[in-house]
Amino acid sequence: MNNKLDELKEILTKARIYNHAINILYFDVETIAPKDALEDENNTMNYFSNELFKILNNDYVNNLVIDLYKEKDNLDYYDKLLIEKLYEAYLKNKNITPEFDLKRNKIYSKSYVNWLKAKEAKDYNLFKESFNEVINIQREEINLRDNKLSNVYDNLLNDCEKGVLQEDLDKFFNELKLGLIDLINKIKSSKHIIRDDFLNRKVSINKQEQFSKYLLELNGFNLNRGVLSTTEHPFTSEISRYDSRVTTHYYEDNVLSNIYSVIHEGGHAIFMQNEPEEDHDHFINDYITNGMHESVSRFYENVVGRSKEYTHLIYPKFIEIFDEFKDITEQELYEAINIVKPSLIRTEADEVTYGLHIIIRYEMERMISNNEISLDEVPNKWNELYTKYLGVTPTNDSEGVLQDVHWSGGFGYFPSYALGNAYNAMYVQKMKEDIDFNNCILKGDFKTINNWMKENIFKEANHLTPKEWILNITNNSLNANDFLNYLYKKYSDIYKF
Repeated sequence: MNNKLDELKEILTKARIYNHAINILYFDVETIAPKDALEDENNTMNYFSNELFKILNNDYVNNLVIDLYKEKDNLDYYDKLLIEKLYEAYLKNKNITPEFDLKRNKIYSKSYVNWLKAKEAKDYNLFKESFNEVINIQREEINLRDNKLSNVYDNLLNDCEKGVLQEDLDKFFNELKLGLIDLINKIKSSKHIIRDDFLNRKVSINKQEQFSKYLLELNGFNLNRGVLSTTEHPFTSEISRYDSRVTTHYYEDNVLSNIYSVIHEGGHAIFMQNEPEEDHDHFINDYITNGMHESVSRFYENVVGRSKEYTHLIYPKFIEIFDEFKDITEQELYEAINIVKPSLIRTEADEVTYGLHIIIRYEMERMISNNEISLDEVPNKWNELYTKYLGVTPTNDSEGVLQDVHWSGGFGYFPSYALGNAYNAMYVQKMKEDIDFNNCILKGDFKTINNWMKENIFKEANHLTPKEWILNITNNSLNANDFLNYLYKKYSDIYKF
């Protein structure tokens, strides 16, 4: 048994090297590769991805996994976890051939390129064919699984957030929707006026980059183990154990967009930089769910980054670097970064209306997956839901259905953002019992905050399902109440109702 485990780990070491190379190629495609080179770069990336698939999915490896799974109870804690996860992957992939894998990769690569073209042209029709191919290949893949669930969309959700399915999300989003609509109505009725006329003042990209690096280091991001770059749609990539890369998108007339993108993506990277070494050593460092990850990124972005204490902490440096805002008071800045104003773009949305952006995407994905609407109807349905829930209507596809890159790679991710908000609202209650959380932010003591996160949030994330993980941290199950209570407390103070 030990010999088989050693053989398997030798294969996983080789696979990790291939994955490292693929991650570098992916980062290049998303950041600095010229448009005319995208097809060639994607072809190279698809080749290595397909070779990686062959390394991990063949009769020899499958037999090693099956044999070790039969003896899993005789393995130590970490090796047992690894084998259980590999066996689940085996059931998912055993009927997928290398030819199918290559076909799938090419579809996703082509879809991303066509999404870029469609977004630039503001024309959904330029993306629709690729969108259809993505949906179809996901259906084909699911039909090949031995361990598939009966509903297509449940499989996609389960891939992103294991064990959290439509039944759970319908209940969660119904609670969230009712609470958010009630809060938005209270805010609309408030007579308190928040000044935001200064938010579109032009600021040079050089200044924004300087402030971005200040924020990343302040929050605990190790620049010796990561970099900051730019892209069309901000993301974070764990290239390897000691290489976590953050991206942002600078707008000269929207300095807050970059600030909160950097804090958000930096949160993902802090999670990556603080995963337990034991997880890496035992090849179980890639099982954190999207919702877990988003809970951390949105914790830094919103719970910390939009707090009154954090505004006080960064205000002197903000005024020092951005002298364009030297006439703005600390209180005006705090209120402006928390202004509630229904808008079209998810990534620019405030904390309160953001949940409705996610609910719209969830309802769209569910309708498309369950064949309730056709792809021809997608743009109009999107616009209809924006008008219904947020009272704003897109004037073109770029600010509408094409605004996010996610659908070029399939369905299932969007609910993770709302789940992340719910998770962090739950575990912050526990954090406040253990440390003086607000005072730590005020003093810039992120060592204490990050150490608590490392011990309580990061430590078991690769080991547990989301339901087990949040129950283990808080002794409570997923709910929308803690997040809604957090919003009500914060915004009743800001809007004085």
